Amino acid sequence: MSMDGTPMVGIVGSGVMGVGTAQSLVQSGHDVVMVDLNQEILDRAAAELARNMRLSRLLAKPGQEQAVPTAGKVSYAVEYDALAPVDFVIENITEKWELKKDLYPVLDEVCRAEVCFAANTSCTSITRLGSLTARPAQVIGMHFMNPVPLKPAVEVIMGHHTSADTLDTAKDLLASMGKEAIVVNDSPGFVSNRVLMPTINEAIYLVQEQVASPAEIDRLFERCFGHAMGPLQTADLIGVDTILHSLEVLYEDFNDSKYRPCPLLRRMVDAGLHGRKTGQGFFTYQT
Repeated sequence: MSMDGTPMVGIVGSGVMGVGTAQSLVQSGHDVVMVDLNQEILDRAAAELARNMRLSRLLAKPGQEQAVPTAGKVSYAVEYDALAPVDFVIENITEKWELKKDLYPVLDEVCRAEVCFAANTSCTSITRLGSLTARPAQVIGMHFMNPVPLKPAVEVIMGHHTSADTLDTAKDLLASMGKEAIVVNDSPGFVSNRVLMPTINEAIYLVQEQVASPAEIDRLFERCFGHAMGPLQTADLIGVDTILHSLEVLYEDFNDSKYRPCPLLRRMVDAGLHGRKTGQGFFTYQT
């Protein structure tokens, strides 16, 4: 807990979502402890966070500049012991069960008994994650959308054992970040990705079958449906590799062919065309 009583939050995983969540927390006055596998990854995350914070201040309207001091609000560590003082943990690691199943027992050991764990996941079952810990009532899902600082709401997922107290704690934290909690029940893909992932996958099939180009597909959604961004720009923003991981989870959990990843999607991931973060996905970006 900070000196002013603001909860200190641990962030596990410093990729795009981890950095975005940390930025949103710092800008709302929280101290953050960020943990990842090695110092090189953390140095890259620190540089990205600093760049995003500068950009946020530059783009702020007059009178809306961030008044909260941000210097020294984030500490970085490669050891999970650094999470001992935090009041809440948000996990942001890759959507791979093999990685998540090893993490949660460790969090159980290093965090105080009253600390809640939130999985920033787009697909993984919160109930299944809760089964990895001795505190399943304190495990909840927080599906943040990218870019985190600009999104006003978060999909919050109740696991089978998630308690009302944990939900209240999660809602309070999100409210302190200026975000609305939209609460749903646990199911693979929850609500947002259960709808979004098959949509993106089908759009990729259309590209593979040369029915239309990525630009034409996206323009239909933007101009005809009024979407701010088409499905393939959305895939690039989320990360083409993340889309594949999410579809694989849905395919495995439902055992339903409608979630079978498009072969073009697999080929793009193998080729390193992961979207904005690599500079090339369905579209080209300046890195």
